[in-house]
Amino acid sequence: MLRFDDRVAIVTGAGHGLGRSHALLLADRGAKVVVNDLGGALDGTGASTGPAADVVELITKNGGQAVASTDNVATPEGAAAIVAAAVEAFGKIDIVVNNAGILRDKSFGKMTVEDFDNVLAVHVRGSYLVSRAAYPYMKEAGYGRVVNTSSPAGLFGNFGQANYSTAKMGLVGLTKTIGIEGARNGIRANAIAPIAWTRMTEAILPAEFEAKFSAERVSALVAYLVHDSCEVTGEVFSVGGGRVARVFVAEGPGWQSDDLTPEAVADNWASVMAEQPYVLTAADSMKAML
Repeated sequence: MLRFDDRVAIVTGAGHGLGRSHALLLADRGAKVVVNDLGGALDGTGASTGPAADVVELITKNGGQAVASTDNVATPEGAAAIVAAAVEAFGKIDIVVNNAGILRDKSFGKMTVEDFDNVLAVHVRGSYLVSRAAYPYMKEAGYGRVVNTSSPAGLFGNFGQANYSTAKMGLVGLTKTIGIEGARNGIRANAIAPIAWTRMTEAILPAEFEAKFSAERVSALVAYLVHDSCEVTGEVFSVGGGRVARVFVAEGPGWQSDDLTPEAVADNWASVMAEQPYVLTAADSMKAML
């Protein structure tokens, strides 16, 4: 059994849905958990101590150790307070699961700047700030695990979610860079793109999805990715309904010419669009161009 005895984890957005499931599973397997949740509505408005406190109560009732945090991930002060809660309560921080998020879905033409900025603030800025606050502790310890929560909407786009999809794809870049920079200090970073029945998706997923696409069927992957034995880093995984798959960015063989003109590009467009992937890294891309 993969256990987390003596490990300390922060899970943001852990009052409901996926975050709640992640926190409960990690605690059940021995981790000490900071349960962070602002306790607001789906659009990020309002605040309540209830959701985080309820999860902490359930963990402690089951014999685990946890503390609640209602700090805002989207502010430097809030992120620092979340990490401080872990260090003050448990003496260190080993694991960060960035799960907090909000929804403000509107078609692109109707989306306000506020709708766009606020969604990015929670998803991207929040994940960056909490990871940034935890990073020095992980670096000093020579160990750390970070999981960011992307989405199929970010990887592939989705109608009415220009803000959400932008944020979720941004997390892919953040994940890959933390993975590269953290490698020398034993810090691994990965992202998940889950499909699960939660309060965020219950209005759009069919009712029959509730059992098959439970949050618990996502948390198993998260637990593996943050375990000591997992050396994978900088990867993205689609997960839902019991299925896990690696998602990767690839570059096709392309087309090359010493006389690149708009007309030449148009004439060779089929070669440009060829799908055979063989470029998997930025370095490979540069080599192909050279």
